[in-house]
Amino acid sequence: MQNQLFDVQAYRAQVEAAAAYIRTRTRLQPQIGIILGTGLGELAREVEPDVVIPYEEIPHFPLSTVESHHGRLLVGHLSGVPVYALQGRFHLYEGYTPQQVTFPVRVLATLGIDTLLISNAAGGMNPLFRRGDLMLITDHINLQGQNPLLGPNVADWGPRFPDMSEPYDPELRRLAEAKALELGIKLQQGVYVAVLGPNLETKAEYRFLRLIGADAVGMSTVPEVIVARHMNLRVMAISVITDECFPDALEPLSLASVIEAANEAQPRLTRLMKAVVETVGQQITASSS
Repeated sequence: MQNQLFDVQAYRAQVEAAAAYIRTRTRLQPQIGIILGTGLGELAREVEPDVVIPYEEIPHFPLSTVESHHGRLLVGHLSGVPVYALQGRFHLYEGYTPQQVTFPVRVLATLGIDTLLISNAAGGMNPLFRRGDLMLITDHINLQGQNPLLGPNVADWGPRFPDMSEPYDPELRRLAEAKALELGIKLQQGVYVAVLGPNLETKAEYRFLRLIGADAVGMSTVPEVIVARHMNLRVMAISVITDECFPDALEPLSLASVIEAANEAQPRLTRLMKAVVETVGQQITASSS
């Protein structure tokens, strides 16, 4: 699926077919979607499932090729709140197009969510950050060289030129701050820069990324956020800082080390996300009553 050949009507039909299939598997209609990236495997175990749907069963859904990512859609309750939880995401470095990477977000929006919560693993470049910290994303920089909105626009999904002055919802960010304070969880804040990957950065690249205003670097999230905002979803995203990317003290990094750091942060990230979901669920109930 190359952008110059991109058939947006066929793509839209695929999104609607995937959503229609999911509707046949559950009567739940959650308004919250969660992308369970690195660091939120524990949260997946706390979802009380109505149904668990492997990605390969959903029409047109991509399949994750990263060993640390499962490929399942969980539909159920978290802290009593209905949610869709995507256990495993997709990346441009796997060879997918931006439209394929963001296909699940299009599907969840078509199913009726209005809030999207995201987690990811990122390298920390801010000298105040430490391995295992959580960082609430306040803004992002897209250095992936691609954009999921390329090609014809579907006006029913969103405007041709969506505003990105506040991609990460201020109200949700304030909620995350308040819940972290209540729970005694240290929550850093900063700018996330998305690069293509899959190689990690050189010392010179880390210096450059820090110079342009980034606090953490990763290879995901930004395409999903762009599409979520295009479809008028509220977004909150948290990075697990899995390594310290300080050029003058840079050490070789392995996937095992990244997963180890993410696992260490899981209990804190899980408690924080559950608290946010519970409060958002209460707000949804209050607004509909």
